[in-house]
Amino acid sequence: MAIRIKKVSNKKELKTFIRFNYELYKDNAYSVPDLYDDMLNTFSPQKNAAFEFCEADYFLAYKDNKVVGRVAAIINRRANETWNKKEVRFGWIDFIDDLEVSKALLDTVEKWGKERGMEAMVGPLGFTDMDAEGMLVKGFDQLGTMATIYNYPYYPEHMQRLGLEKEADWVEFKLTVPDKLPEKFVRISEIILQKYKLKIKKLNRKELKEKNYGQRIFDLINEAYAPLYGYSQMTQRQIDQYIKMYLPLIDLRMVSLVEDEAGELVAVGISMPSLSEALQKAKGKMLPFGWFHLLKALFIKKPKVLDLLLVGVKPEYQSKGVNALLFYDLVPVYQQMGFEYGESNPELELNKKVQAQWSAFESVQHKRRRAFKKVF
Repeated sequence: MAIRIKKVSNKKELKTFIRFNYELYKDNAYSVPDLYDDMLNTFSPQKNAAFEFCEADYFLAYKDNKVVGRVAAIINRRANETWNKKEVRFGWIDFIDDLEVSKALLDTVEKWGKERGMEAMVGPLGFTDMDAEGMLVKGFDQLGTMATIYNYPYYPEHMQRLGLEKEADWVEFKLTVPDKLPEKFVRISEIILQKYKLKIKKLNRKELKEKNYGQRIFDLINEAYAPLYGYSQMTQRQIDQYIKMYLPLIDLRMVSLVEDEAGELVAVGISMPSLSEALQKAKGKMLPFGWFHLLKALFIKKPKVLDLLLVGVKPEYQSKGVNALLFYDLVPVYQQMGFEYGESNPELELNKKVQAQWSAFESVQHKRRRAFKKVF
């Protein structure tokens, strides 16, 4: 029977769209489910600030009247203008191991994009860099993270068979928390502090709110990430949204800031306990007991693994070793809190500056993910 594609047009179909991923991966030991309510907010034009400059539709694939795939078609006008491109993104793509299904989904995105004047298709990407991006091509036997995509090995095989080509790769590292910082690392960090007249800043909740550090952190991220592949500057509404959503959950001990002598923010590192196993136990739901698993991982019995969510350095400080100061501050915190390993976020494979920061630690590059592209 032919594949039938249907655009999501009501709440019931949107629920089906979200839940399809949970069903497809319910028996997989490595997939980490998103929280259902978070996904509802992400896909809502009223809740997601990215819709200020994005357009999107969501599609379900049916075979024998059964859902067998899903995909989101997205145009990020801000990114297209920044990079002088006319690209439609495909995101949140999932499908059974049937080439007819994956082809029908991608053909739908291509047609949708062409109707809106686009000249190429790229993905998997979300609305912005704050969403998970990149299809896993290595590391299928590694536990996923809250901020990344997990997919079966047949996904990239389908992309290649359908004529899509590599556009960009990201790599991820698993790092061992050392028992002691190497003396050379400590010495270099102290030299950098003195040479550039920098200081490490630790926040408390009062300062975070009263001195507007949330805004300052995201302004720095906008500046630091501006040259990175596909990045679109966060709007003020997006920044307000992320401050409200994420900062209350962060353990401030696991946040490190570096300021210059004038008190200007020049670097930030944000980490948190891994929520991967807690999210698996929650099965995508906060109720009835999902909230307990998440709170336990955050505040009660922390896992042995932490997620290195975000590292940002002002461009003029990026070649001066300032990254080292973040870990000069944070590694002793990780030791005290009992963490054994850290998971880096995806880093563009060409971003050697970022990858160089792991050279002082025992690490292994254990995952790789890819954005695929097709020019029309």
